[in-house]
Amino acid sequence: MARLTINGKTHDVDVDPTTPLLWAIRENVGLTGTKYGCGIAMCGACTVHVDGVATRSCAMAVSDAVGKQITTIEGLAQNGTLHRVQQAWIAHEVPQCGYCQSGMIMAAAELLKNTPKPTDADIDNAITNICRCGTFQQVRAAIHAAANA
Repeated sequence: MARLTINGKTHDVDVDPTTPLLWAIRENVGLTGTKYGCGIAMCGACTVHVDGVATRSCAMAVSDAVGKQITTIEGLAQNGTLHRVQQAWIAHEVPQCGYCQSGMIMAAAELLKNTPKPTDADIDNAITNICRCGTFQQVRAAIHAAANA
């Protein structure tokens, strides 16, 4: 049994300690905003924050997440108010299919925490998530808008 703290709540999950965190979040805790994309930490659809750091949850074992603060897309909004990145995503109509967007938003939120006024180069270097719909220009515009919010 592993005890995980996800979005400020404690969850006991009965999984093998080597189970990827992604599957514990989705299958055991029932938070399905975090998506499976590639399973090898390349696409970023599974990005969550672990102790405030954007982390690809498909490549992190549950045992490595015990005792850490995990935030998923469902926990990014606070007190019923969307995070400024979520607000910018809506305002700039970023999503097409939307599949990659929760991971992209989590990566962008960490970028703005660490680099409050990112340049295009900062965004390109930090946001390595893959969007099959090709919304990268909208992503960049939304990140700049969120930085100025």
